[in-house]
Amino acid sequence: GWMGDDWFHNGAFRQQNLPYIYEQEGSRSNDYKWWSDAFDEYDFWMKAGSAGEMGKRHGAEQVGFWRNILAHPAYDEWWQQQAVDKLLAKEPLAVPMMVVHSLWDQEDIYGGIAVYKALSAQPANKGKLFLVMGPWHHGQEIEESSNMAAIRWGSATGTYFMRKVLLPFLDHYLKDNAPAMDVAPVTAFETGTNEWRKLKSWPVGCEGTCSIEKKDLFLGKGLAATWNTPANKTGEFEEYVSDPAKPVPFRARPNQPIGYTPPLTWVNWLVDDQREASGRPDVLSYVSQPLTEPLKISGQPLVKLLASTSGTDSDWVVKLIDVYPDEVADQPELGGYQLAVSMDIFRGRYRESFATAKPIEANKPLEYRWELPTANHVFLPGHRLMVQVQSSWFPLYDRNPQKFVPNIFWAKPEDYVRATQRIYAGSAVELPVVK
Repeated sequence: GWMGDDWFHNGAFRQQNLPYIYEQEGSRSNDYKWWSDAFDEYDFWMKAGSAGEMGKRHGAEQVGFWRNILAHPAYDEWWQQQAVDKLLAKEPLAVPMMVVHSLWDQEDIYGGIAVYKALSAQPANKGKLFLVMGPWHHGQEIEESSNMAAIRWGSATGTYFMRKVLLPFLDHYLKDNAPAMDVAPVTAFETGTNEWRKLKSWPVGCEGTCSIEKKDLFLGKGLAATWNTPANKTGEFEEYVSDPAKPVPFRARPNQPIGYTPPLTWVNWLVDDQREASGRPDVLSYVSQPLTEPLKISGQPLVKLLASTSGTDSDWVVKLIDVYPDEVADQPELGGYQLAVSMDIFRGRYRESFATAKPIEANKPLEYRWELPTANHVFLPGHRLMVQVQSSWFPLYDRNPQKFVPNIFWAKPEDYVRATQRIYAGSAVELPVVK
């Protein structure tokens, strides 16, 4: 819950989930409903200032889980002792398990892969553990699922999963005289080519003989994304000013609340066109040259950000993006589309330890490392790679004051300060490239 799903991502709090906490635990019958006085969630959360203040205005401190979140902003023992991947790693599986992971799960993009990693590390689980990865939002595997918003997959991926993977698995293990099944240890949808792959384990890049090479995509001079190692890793940088008074929206405004009922479009935010962000002065967008051949990645990209801030705390958001050609013949609205393949946030105060917050030394280049969500994607010829870097993702995540305070939930208006952010040429996103 802390590392990368509902409540926190690498220390940054998912404040738009506060209404969910309020309504789920406010009464046994879910009678108490959250309320808002603004159509745009961006305005709504800005008026409150901090997430703690928003909770206070709604009386949320009467809710036990909210009090626990306020008391445990870091990855302390309270969070660690309930982490499902850590609990499952303690003993082998007693029954077969199929882990189903959605590659664009807008709520729980961390847990499925974390659980699979913990279980696959135990030799005793071989033959009992299965993984499915599909091109879905949260829960979309039980729908027809031929698209996510404007992104089409060329087939009914949810129907395929239910008929060809889930049903044979359940029949095999639950029916008398168990019928044979042809379900691979890993069934993974490969986005870009839009094909299903049957694999022996994860991450492996292909059904035959191949290997995965860890390859750095450097964030270079002139906002170029390049494979060339920079000659001067700390002498060159790009910079922007991060202003908490004008945080970067996580999607185009007006921001809607979290919800599944139309006209709400929360389920699709991870596939939003990222051009809204790339045009802002407080977002750096590094772009590669057009590809001349396919580039496939399988696994989790690793951010290796060399950055400084003029403040004493900072958030860093990094997005790996597939930039479509300017013209897409069969779907013109995708011309130049910026599809996020993998992206996440990191709260700088946890650079040295997730369990202990520490101030950042101002104006000093420091390295920040964290993994982005799993991808199984092919960047096609004519497409370009883009990496965006920014320091806020609002209002989905609470704002970092950019001045160190003991607990960001209770940051005061005067704590929020502008900061100059520098990204140095030694920065890179390490990609798991399939060879």
